[in-house]
Amino acid sequence: MIEVGETTLVSQITGHESTNLTAERYGIHATDLGIMWDDSAGRTFVVFGDTYGPGWRGDGAGTDDDTDWRCNVLAIVAERDLDHGLKIESVIAQDDGMARQILDRDAESVEETVIPCAGIEIDGVHYLHYMSVRNWGPQGKWVTNYAGIAFSRDGGRTWDKPWRSRWINRAEHDHPFQMGAFAQQGEHLYLLGTPNGRWGDTHLARVSTKDILEPSAYEYWTGESWHPKDPFAAKPVFTGPVAELSVLYSTHFGCWLALHLDESKAAIVLRTARELTGPWTDGQVVADGERYPGLYGGFLHPESANGPVIYYAMSRWSPYNVYLMRTTLN
Repeated sequence: MIEVGETTLVSQITGHESTNLTAERYGIHATDLGIMWDDSAGRTFVVFGDTYGPGWRGDGAGTDDDTDWRCNVLAIVAERDLDHGLKIESVIAQDDGMARQILDRDAESVEETVIPCAGIEIDGVHYLHYMSVRNWGPQGKWVTNYAGIAFSRDGGRTWDKPWRSRWINRAEHDHPFQMGAFAQQGEHLYLLGTPNGRWGDTHLARVSTKDILEPSAYEYWTGESWHPKDPFAAKPVFTGPVAELSVLYSTHFGCWLALHLDESKAAIVLRTARELTGPWTDGQVVADGERYPGLYGGFLHPESANGPVIYYAMSRWSPYNVYLMRTTLN
C-alpha cells in the first residue's frame, strides 16, 4: 500500500507574488486550477480557469470590470526541474502579449463561464474536457448546461468546440459525466466523470483514441462490463465527494494515482488502484484546509508518474491563485 509522506509548498505559480510574475508578464493577476498535460515534444501545457487582470477585487474570484475577465487561459512550460517551481515559458496571447481566452462562451445559451477539467495530446491533437457552467450555487454546488470536448490541431493556439462532442445535462442536474479526468491506456482514452458540483461519485467511460469527439462511441463501466452509449448505465468506481479529479499511471509504483478534492474533509486526497475499474483505495490526505485555508484542485504534473514524489497544482480561494505542491509517497 502506498502511504502519503511529507507535503511542501514549492512555489506560487500565478499572481503578483509568483515566481513567474504572471501579473506583469501576462495579465494574470488571479486565477485557479492549473490542469497539466504533456505534448509530444515534452513540454507541459497548463490551463487555468476564470482569470482576472488589474481589475481583480483582491480576494476570491471576481472583478468589477468584465472586460478584465477571461474564462480560461493556457500557458506552456518547458522546464522539468520542479523542485525549483513551475516556470512558465509562454502563454497563448493576444496582440499585446497578455494571456487570452482560449475557449469562448456560447452566445446562444445561458452560460456563466467555460471551465476546463482535463487535457491530453494524442497523435498531435490536443483535447480539452470542459464544462459549461449555467450558474454557480452554494459552496461546492453548481449547475452545468453540458460537458464537452474541445480540440486544437495547432499546438493550442486555436480551439474548436464541436456541438456533437457534448454530454447534455438533464433537468435533474445529475448527469454522471459533467466534470472529467483523462487517462490513456493502449488504444483507449478513459474518461473518469463526476456530476456538476463537488459532491458526486466517480464513474468511468472509455473510447477508441480514433473516436474521442464522438460521445455515441463511448462505453460506460457498469461494475461488470462495458455498456455502449448510455452514461447512466455507469456505476461508481469510487464514491464521493469527488471534485477537481486528476488521474495518471505511475510507472514507479505500477498503479494508477487519482488526486481530488474531498469537500467533506476540506482536503486534497490521493487514491490508488491497479486498474481504472478498481478497486480504489480510500482517500489519504495530501494537503488539508487547516494548513492551506480555501484549498481546492489538485492537478497532477505528468512528471509525477516517474518517481516516489508527486507534484500538483493546488488552488486557494483567498488569495485566488495557484501553487505548486510536492508530496513524497512511500
